[in-house]
This record gives sequence, structure tokens and C-alpha cells, in this order.
Amino acid sequence: MNEQKPFLHRLGWRMEVMLWDALMGVFSRLPIEKASALGGWFMRMFGPLLPAHRTALVNAKLVFPKIDEAGAKALAMAAWDNLGRLGGEFPHMKDMRPYESNSRVDVHGLEHLEAIKASGEPAVIVTGHFANWEVMAVAICQSGLDARVSYRHANNPHIDKRINAIRLGYGISDLSSKGEDGAREMLSAIKNGQTCTFLNDQKFNRGIDAPFFGHSLKTAPGPARLAIRFGAPLLPVSITRLPAARFAVTFHPPIEPDKNPDKTKAIANTVARINEFLEDQIRTHPQDWFWVHRRWPKHVYRKGDKSSSSAASGLT
Repeated sequence: MNEQKPFLHRLGWRMEVMLWDALMGVFSRLPIEKASALGGWFMRMFGPLLPAHRTALVNAKLVFPKIDEAGAKALAMAAWDNLGRLGGEFPHMKDMRPYESNSRVDVHGLEHLEAIKASGEPAVIVTGHFANWEVMAVAICQSGLDARVSYRHANNPHIDKRINAIRLGYGISDLSSKGEDGAREMLSAIKNGQTCTFLNDQKFNRGIDAPFFGHSLKTAPGPARLAIRFGAPLLPVSITRLPAARFAVTFHPPIEPDKNPDKTKAIANTVARINEFLEDQIRTHPQDWFWVHRRWPKHVYRKGDKSSSSAASGLT
């Protein structure tokens, strides 16, 4: 059985690649509005059949304790719709030109980004999995800012290569995968004056405990550490989805890193401030967040059909 396992994995990867290539082929041949709509329809049909659907329902009730079942289902369906639309839009990323006339992307708060560019010093950009986060990366990388982007490898290495090829095509020249090697690359990048970009809304098992919607959850401290160590601006960015595959990207005023002389406390307090920004964006635009990620501890999702409020009581 152990001898067969690598073969079965490779076979599974190849089947996934065939489906990926077929979908991307269809999406790339359609106008972006139709590709987005088709992707949304596809995931609204199939997303609720996946185990992650229950994850989204639990997450919705943890973030909004007073939400009813219909409301939780609506957020879960919005998450599937958004994820499908992102897939449909993905082959069209090279056509996203935020800084050209008649663009599909409205950019707000550009003065905050321009201030960083004018300073000539690196910054730390923080954001989350909102709307089409690939479009957000387009707005950052096509702004003229020298930026390195942190990302999570796709489980399938063949699909991972395809994703990164598209990212290179729309303007990301430097990618660092999450993990020890990626952390070293980010450290080296900011030492050399390059801005580092992080999606910081997901669970990080080796992270520090930080408040997130009233609970203490494992959170990556990397962005806070870099900002404090190098005195770099901590710039939050968000994106919202608009009708017809259009978007609004906003560069918000910088988050002030904590000045506590105790570096451990300063990092923890700064991570908490980043989480506050993410919470605000999720509350304001809940339909745009990636609800299907297991952000809370595993035991929360093992509760099955029990209420999420009961599950939350076990959190520390």
C-alpha cells in the first residue's frame, strides 16, 4: 500500500490538473463578466457539497453570534460564489489595469501608497482573503512599488506552477511561499529595501495567540515583527467586489506599530491591531470574506451539528 501511495497521489494530481486546465480554458475564452458569473454558478452548485461548507456555517456563527441559520447559509453561499468568481476571473488577471482609464479597478487612498513610494523605504503591507485578492495584488504590484508577495503553495504542485505563471504574467515578480524558507526571503527582501506583502487572516499553528472576534487564536506575527524591527510603515489594504467583475481597492492609513520596550509585548499588541483591521473589514463586507477556512481550533469544527456558541465556549 505504501508503494502505491505516491502513484495514487500523482494520479490524483493529474486528474486535478485536467479539471483545472479544462476550467481555465473555458474561463479564458469567455468575456470576464461571463467567466465570473459561470465560476460563481459552478461553486454555488458544488461548494455546499464539500466539508468546507459546514466550516463556513460554523465560522459565520462564531463571528456573528446572533446570526440565524438562514443568515449563516447566505454567508456560506456568498463565499462559494466569490470563490467561483475568483476562479473565473483568474485567467483574465493580466487584463486588470488599475491605473489606466476605464479600468475595472477603482483605487482609493492612493496617497498612503504614494507616501511610501516617495520615502524610498520599504513597508509591510497587510491584508486578508477578501473578494478577489489577486486583483488586490495587481493594484500593489502595478503601482510601481517594489514588492515581494507571500503566498501559500497549492497542494497540487502542477497547479501551483500554473497559478504562479499567471501571477508572473500580471506583475508579481517576486513570490515567497509561507514557511521557514519564505520567512528568510521576506527578511532578506526588507533588508534590501523591498516592501513585503502578507495575507494575515488565516490560522498559523506556529503563531502567537492574538484576539480575533473575542477569542484568542493562533496568528502569524511576521508582519508585526518586520514592521517593528525595521521601523517600516504597516500599511493595511482591502478590496471589495462590485457588480460585473469590478472592484474597489483601498489603501488605508498606516497602522501604528506598538512602542512597548518589551518586544514580545510590542509584537503581540501590533498583531492585535492588525486583527482589529481585519475584523472591521469582515464586519463591513462579510459577503467578501473567505469563510471556508478553518480559522478556529480543530475541536470547534468537531462539534458537528451542535451550536457554534457551544463550540466557542471551549475556546481560550
